[in-house]
Amino acid sequence: MSPAAGRRDLPGTPVFDGDTSRRGLRMNKLFMSLRDPAARERFLVDQAAYCQEFGLSPAQQQAVLARDWQAMIELGGSIFYVYKLAMMDGRSMQYLGGVFTGMGEDAFVAAMRAGGRRDG
Repeated sequence: MSPAAGRRDLPGTPVFDGDTSRRGLRMNKLFMSLRDPAARERFLVDQAAYCQEFGLSPAQQQAVLARDWQAMIELGGSIFYVYKLAMMDGRSMQYLGGVFTGMGEDAFVAAMRAGGRRDG
């Protein structure tokens, strides 16, 4: 039986499972470190060096530095941890929802207030 057996097919919806967690471990640790004010300061001084301290892959480092939110998720980021970086940039969870759905923040907020997306 495959690890995905029993899951619903949700095209375009990333599944954060054990494999994904292992793939994104270092990046997620970096994001979690941003809870600490001193770590945030160090990150802001030299983001590339901070990424290297955590041993991010080149693709992960590029995604973090470019704030490529979708790539961070694809490279093993947990939305809950990725959000810690977004907060440093003054971004909301609704902003990320807009990015991930391709709707934009305002349209995403409006859709949620109207009861959710109606595309599935």
